[in-house]
Amino acid sequence: MKSIITLPASSQALAFDGEPSDAELDAIEREMPLIVAEVDLLDVEIALLDRPVTELDAQRLRRRRRRVLAVRRDLTNRATVQSGGAV
Repeated sequence: MKSIITLPASSQALAFDGEPSDAELDAIEREMPLIVAEVDLLDVEIALLDRPVTELDAQRLRRRRRRVLAVRRDLTNRATVQSGGAV
């Protein structure tokens, strides 16, 4: 049987206070439009789970899907521009 030896915790592990860092909060803030668009899409999908889809429902679903794609495109383009872009 092997013995388990505990190693001393690093100073970074001790400094963790359970809260997100400023960089993590900034990343969440940048992605907030995508989060909201995905939640809106999920709301529509949940509403359509237990009933037949009408033409109006299908239109709402398509509109939410297009919104998610547009926000993803915008975030990707913004990240590409900030990182210097591709050749």
